[in-house]
Amino acid sequence: MKLVFAGTPEVAVPALDALIASRHEVVAVVTRPDAPAGRGRRLVASPVAERAEEAGIEVLKPVKPRDEEFLARLREIGPDCCPVVAYGALLPKVALDIPAHGWVNLHFSLLPAWRGAAPVQHSVMAGDEVTGASTFQIEQGLDSGPVYGVVTEDVRPTDTSGDLLTRLAFAGSGLLVATMDGIEDGTLKPVPQPADGITLAPKITVEDAQVDWAAPALRVDRVVRGCTPAPGAWTVFRGERLKLVQTAPAAERTDLAPGELAAGKNNVHVGTGSHAVELLWVQPQGKKPMKAADWARGVRIAPGERLTKADVR
Repeated sequence: MKLVFAGTPEVAVPALDALIASRHEVVAVVTRPDAPAGRGRRLVASPVAERAEEAGIEVLKPVKPRDEEFLARLREIGPDCCPVVAYGALLPKVALDIPAHGWVNLHFSLLPAWRGAAPVQHSVMAGDEVTGASTFQIEQGLDSGPVYGVVTEDVRPTDTSGDLLTRLAFAGSGLLVATMDGIEDGTLKPVPQPADGITLAPKITVEDAQVDWAAPALRVDRVVRGCTPAPGAWTVFRGERLKLVQTAPAAERTDLAPGELAAGKNNVHVGTGSHAVELLWVQPQGKKPMKAADWARGVRIAPGERLTKADVR
């Protein structure tokens, strides 16, 4: 089939690579416009745009996918299908109607679970033991279209959302190619999603990423892993934000009150609503990530000192 691929971040690149290597022809890529990045805030092309340009593929960067110039070019190309991975903009019906086989999204959950912008983060934070990826026909509803296929992936006890998303990006790229193959030869028909089992996965906010030390250690660990690498779990120490890069449950310590710190020679523990967690890596405000033990030596934690919550407005 003649394909126009839509995607933006790094996580979409494995799928683009897989489609380029498939029997189908990727004739163009749709991605978000260049965005400011780095200290100089200079405009930088998306990872998908960079990969497409390397491969000599036409890149379309509409400000909005309802822009008439973009729609006219899409009609001119006349794609058979438009596979999508993390494009980042809502597609209007006028665009959805252009390709003969519609737009097919690779979504990183087992639909209808975790519909929305942050399925992997929510899966980790909820303590799911198994998740996966789904391909489905895009319609006007939020991730509600009929499903072509799924792959499953175990959630490991130490997985961050970044770890899990990387594995799903590669597993899902094979699923997306297989879906294109099945659509082309007519062996694959989408199946409506069940009406029950729907859960939503909205974007994780800064407030969501703040650790509540009164919660059980298991919940604290899930929040830290689910918010890593973005937006980053955090707490407050001496009135400043402290980012929590890596933690681990420490069931052997039950003597600390919620938020209470205890620094040893080579470790730092903090109390929760159940047993303690060990701080492994932290990032003080305005500084680079560092080992928690090094941070504790530098700040000289006083007996009974605590990590606290901030009012987020």
